[in-house]
Amino acid sequence: MADGRNDGGLSGGPTARRIVLGSQLRKLREKAEITRGKAGYHIRGSESKISRMELGRVGFKERDVEDLLSMYGVTDKEEREQFLSLVRQSNEPGWWHRYSDLMPTWFTDYVGLEESASRIQTCELQFVPGLLQTEEYTRVLASHGRPELSTDETERRVALRLSRQKVLHRTDAPKLWAVIDESVLHRPIGGPRVLRDQIDHLLEVTRLPNISLQVVPYALSGYAAESSFTMLRFTEPELPDLVYIEHLGGAVYLDRREEIETYSRVIDRLAVDAETPNQTRQTLIKRRAEI
Repeated sequence: MADGRNDGGLSGGPTARRIVLGSQLRKLREKAEITRGKAGYHIRGSESKISRMELGRVGFKERDVEDLLSMYGVTDKEEREQFLSLVRQSNEPGWWHRYSDLMPTWFTDYVGLEESASRIQTCELQFVPGLLQTEEYTRVLASHGRPELSTDETERRVALRLSRQKVLHRTDAPKLWAVIDESVLHRPIGGPRVLRDQIDHLLEVTRLPNISLQVVPYALSGYAAESSFTMLRFTEPELPDLVYIEHLGGAVYLDRREEIETYSRVIDRLAVDAETPNQTRQTLIKRRAEI
C-alpha cells in the first residue's frame, strides 16, 4: 500500500487486488465446471462481464461475488468472508485517487500496478525515469519547458509524481533497475543547474540497496531497445509480468508469454551493453563536473 503497510499478505493497490480476486474466482468457476455464460446469467450479467471480472478489469459488487461463491459451492463462512474482504479492499481508492482528474484510466491502472510490483525494470531513452526525477526536473517536464508559467494543475502533476516515488522508500520497497541512454545526461532539461541537481539526486538514490542505474553509452545506443518501456514483476502468482509502453494517445500492456520473453531478452541485452552501476556512478560524476 501507499503507506508501506501490508494488507492481508497482498501488497499494493486496488488494481492488483482486482486481478488477484478475478483470478481466484476464475479458478473456482473452472473447478465447478461452470461456463462464463451461465455464471453471467446467474448474476444478471453477461459472459463478457464475467470475463472482465476474472481479468480484474472492472470493479466488484459484493452481491455479485456472494452469488458467484454460492454458485461455485463455496459455503464456508470464513472462506466467503475472505473473498468479500478482498472485494471491499479492491474497491478502496488508492492514494492516487485524488489525482484521478489528471490521469487517464490507463495511467490510473499503471500507478496501481506500480504500487504492487516487487521489481520494476525500466528503460528510458529521453528523460530520467519518473521515479528518479527531482521536483524541479519534473516541473520543467510537466510545464512543457515553461516552469515560470506553472499552474495549479502543473503543481498537482508534480505532486503526483513525487508521491509515486515514495514506493521506493517503503519498508517493502520494490527493486528498481533503470537503464537510461547516455543522451539523457546531456539533454539540458531546465538548464545547467536543474540538470546538475538531477545528477546529484541520481548519485544519492543509487546508494539505496534497492535501486540500480545503468547508462547505455552512445556507441551502443539504440541497438537493444527502440523505445522506452517498463516491465513490472510481482510476487503474487496470480499477477503476470507486465510490459508497459506509453505513447501519445495512451498506453499498451503486454503480458503474453512470447511478449514477456522478447522484452526479457531486451533487458538482458541492455544489462550487457550498459555500463555497470559502478561505472555509471563514475560517468555521473564526470558529467556533473562538465556542466
